[in-house]
Amino acid sequence: MPESVVLLHGFSGTRRAWDGVAASLKREGYRSLALDLPGHGDEGESERPITFDGCVGHVLARSPRRFALCGYSMGGRVALHVALSAPERVARLILVSSTAGIEDARERAARAAADRLLADELERIPFEDFIERWRTQPLFAEDPQAVGELAREDQRRNRPEALAAALRGIGTGEMDALWDRLGELAMPVTVVVGDRDAKFRALGERIAALLPDARLVVIPGGHGLPLENPSGLARAVLAA
Repeated sequence: MPESVVLLHGFSGTRRAWDGVAASLKREGYRSLALDLPGHGDEGESERPITFDGCVGHVLARSPRRFALCGYSMGGRVALHVALSAPERVARLILVSSTAGIEDARERAARAAADRLLADELERIPFEDFIERWRTQPLFAEDPQAVGELAREDQRRNRPEALAAALRGIGTGEMDALWDRLGELAMPVTVVVGDRDAKFRALGERIAALLPDARLVVIPGGHGLPLENPSGLARAVLAA
C-alpha cells in the first residue's frame, strides 16, 4: 500500500499551497492528503477558540491510522504537537521552515501581543491591505514575483476574521516552547530549509541537533518552499 503523507500549510495559506508538492508525490506513487487547518480555507468556521490541542484532534481525525507528516512554518509547529501527542501514528516527520517555539518568556509575550494587534487589524482593515503587509515583510523580500503572486492567490481563499482567530489561538507567541521535548521524538525526522532563509536555517540546524534521528536538508529557495520549490521539497519528502 502506498505511504500516506499528510501536509499542513502555514499561516494564512490553505491546503492548495501544497498542490505542486502533491503532484510530485503522486507521480512517485505516494498518497498525499493536504488539510486546511482550523481558521483557514474551508475550515474557516472551525470551533472557537482555535487551540493547538484542537488542531491536533483535527489532524488526527482526518488522517490515516499511520502516516508521514509534513508541516510548513505554522503547520510545522502544529506537526510537532501532533507527533508529540500521537507518536505511534506518525511514521516519520518532515518539518519545513519551522521552529519549536520562542523560549524567552518576555520575547514570547511580546510576540503574542504583536500577533493580537495583527489579529485586530485583520478584522478592521481591508483584507488586501493585510495581504500586502504580510507579503512585504523581510521574510519574503527576496521571493520571485511569481511566488508572491501564488501566495497572494492562496491567501485570498481565507476569511480575515477566521485568520484573526487562528492568530489569537495558535500564533507563534501563543505556543509554549517545545525545545526541551524534541528528544521524545523517536521517529525519523527530516528538517527542510531554504538556502536563502537564514533565520529558519539556523532554527532548523538547532532542531535537527536536538532530535534523536534527524537530518537537515537545505534546498534552493526562501521561506516559502512549498510554492517556490515544490519539486525540491517533494524530493526531500521522498528521501526522508
